[in-house]
Amino acid sequence: QVQLVETGGGLVQAGDSLRLSCATSERTFKSHTMAWFRQAPGKEREFVAGITFNDGIYYASSVQGRSHISRDTAKNTIDLQMNSLKPEDTAAYYCAARSGTAIYATDVSYDHWGQGTQVTVSS
Repeated sequence: QVQLVETGGGLVQAGDSLRLSCATSERTFKSHTMAWFRQAPGKEREFVAGITFNDGIYYASSVQGRSHISRDTAKNTIDLQMNSLKPEDTAAYYCAARSGTAIYATDVSYDHWGQGTQVTVSS
């Protein structure tokens, strides 16, 4: 059973930084491609960034240059560092996992999801 637990959301001001973490088991961490998605009220869930278990990385254009996704091998977490946050980054952020080495930007490609963590950016 794959479990994903997100932490790190909160209320910040525009221009601030925030770090989200997704904790999972060592087995999942070493065998799955992981990704972050987000969903704002009234909008569809959208891809933010993904990372494979061999450190392949892909970012959505909306966060490219402002965000950094990484794997912490000591903690079995996938971390998303977000900088220069904007009000339009406000959303519930979800961690997702899929077996294999490909990063897909479509949510239907992922089999496992966390419960989400809220990020709110005030102007």
